[in-house]
Amino acid sequence: MSSPHRADADRRDSVSYETVDLGVLVIGAGAAGARAAIELVEQGVDPEEVLVIGKRSHGDAHTTWARGGINGALGTHDSEDDWTVHAADTINEGHHLNDPAKVETVTKRMPGLLRELDEWGMPYSRTAAGDIDQRYFGAQSFRRTAFAGDHTGESLLNTLVERAQSLAIPYRENVYITRLLESDGRIHGAAGFDMDTGEFVLFEAATVVLAAGGYTSLYDRHSSRDDENTGDGPALAYQAGARLMDMEFVQFHPTGMVGARYGAEWDGRLVTEAVRGEGGRLFDDEVSESKARGGSEERRSPGGERFMERYSPDQMELDARDVVARAIAQEISEGRGTDAGGVFLDISHRDRSFIRARLPRMYERFADLGVDLAEDPVEVAPTAHYGMGGVVVDETGETDISGLYAIGETMAGVHGANRLGGNSLAETIAFGAVTGEAIAERLDQRDRAASDAVADHARVHLAALRRLADSDGTYDPEALMDDLRAVLWDHAGILRDRETLQEGLEQVRAIRRRAADLSVGGLTSRSFEFAMNLTFALDVAEAILRGAAMRTESRGAHARTDYPDEHDEWQRNIVVSRGSLGSMRLDTAPVPKPSDAVQAALDAGFELDYHQLE
Repeated sequence: MSSPHRADADRRDSVSYETVDLGVLVIGAGAAGARAAIELVEQGVDPEEVLVIGKRSHGDAHTTWARGGINGALGTHDSEDDWTVHAADTINEGHHLNDPAKVETVTKRMPGLLRELDEWGMPYSRTAAGDIDQRYFGAQSFRRTAFAGDHTGESLLNTLVERAQSLAIPYRENVYITRLLESDGRIHGAAGFDMDTGEFVLFEAATVVLAAGGYTSLYDRHSSRDDENTGDGPALAYQAGARLMDMEFVQFHPTGMVGARYGAEWDGRLVTEAVRGEGGRLFDDEVSESKARGGSEERRSPGGERFMERYSPDQMELDARDVVARAIAQEISEGRGTDAGGVFLDISHRDRSFIRARLPRMYERFADLGVDLAEDPVEVAPTAHYGMGGVVVDETGETDISGLYAIGETMAGVHGANRLGGNSLAETIAFGAVTGEAIAERLDQRDRAASDAVADHARVHLAALRRLADSDGTYDPEALMDDLRAVLWDHAGILRDRETLQEGLEQVRAIRRRAADLSVGGLTSRSFEFAMNLTFALDVAEAILRGAAMRTESRGAHARTDYPDEHDEWQRNIVVSRGSLGSMRLDTAPVPKPSDAVQAALDAGFELDYHQLE
């Protein structure tokens, strides 16, 4: 990578910017972006030709919030497990809308990639024999979820960052990318700004990797921080001319924190599936007061119905996330929820030492909030957690735009209509490696010379950003983001119908009109960051609502109360593209067939026997 140098724009644009020339720009510094950069360098690419950029401080990506585990058919406990069964579980969980080839890429590679992480120092939890331990996770036929206590994502990202640093891979933090630079179907780089200084930056690169996360922070209750997963990755690709797919499929994790005793800042934060994976049980609000053993303090112990016995008697709390989330939503809607609108999750039947060893972060979090996880149930309710949709990519992660790749939660194809728990981290690692390999093979073939037209386009864009930052209009960007989150929660949440979806689209159009008249406090202000978030979020919200309205069935995480059944004719993906006049266009595409090996595993009908945990 050449040394950054300063360039002045044409005087008519009255804006200056820093120019950085490099081979590969990786946008996003979580597990996917880090793993892609590592692969590039290990394949022989000069580290100075690579730059990883993130919106947050180094090592503080959303990956750290993925706690439960990472999937790979190691067979530590269950020798019958293999990559074909993992693929079959993934496709069944995705209600057969997954791209089977991408599923195979992940499931075939993960055993080796898990062992590679072990060699790099990943602090996995271990069996008594010293092997990488694996736990049950929802809708998986065998124990294949490797983990590091309940801080797997944090430990994974730390491992990757340390590996990247050992390879001298450059990193730049607190940079916000606002536009991809494309011309004639080829990528030429990206433009954005330094969030600390307000300085504009132009990155000239013939290869760009989008690893910028998903879009579930666009919902009122979500498991992310408010300033991440706001749809940057899919929206950047869409605005540059790439296609999106499966945007209507938003996974609502069954167990987000809810209740006044935790405080508003914890609303929606994830209670990892590992709690249920280790035997946690769900109860309705019929609880009794009893004395804590050996003490005088009163505690609340579940005395109500363990309601998953009605919804899923075989798999219970470890059924698919969409099944459990809808069951909880149904209990709440029928009046059996808590005053805060939740249900109870209880693991107090496990020994305290077991809970502290297997769920240390959860134990500590609730202890800090005055709740003893080993004694008391916790209140939970569904929370927006993962977007199965994203950018359409080929088998190497490349989009419709030559030289532009999308990986991790930014890409589509692996998860179909609903994601298998533990597959998100697996996807980041597998496609990080695949994409890194592909780019390394092709990098010398790329034309790195950006055209004058692209540079002019960048200057016009940066000048527009300057005007936006200085705008003194009517509406507060953060308030409009809050309005948009409420619209999606109310109109494209767990349960949907035609009327509410259409009303949601009308309200998004109204917010878009107000977004043309913003009051912004300068380039380094939080309001400018929210203004950019809003620019991306509006396109993503429209895609979610339009896709959900078009899909007249219920499948996976998409539940239509006016179309409650799944229909064979809807075993198709909905593809979103940008029309010539900027309008959004929706089409459908058939789902490819699985390989013979995976079809055999599907036909075998493997299934979790939950009662092994009892």
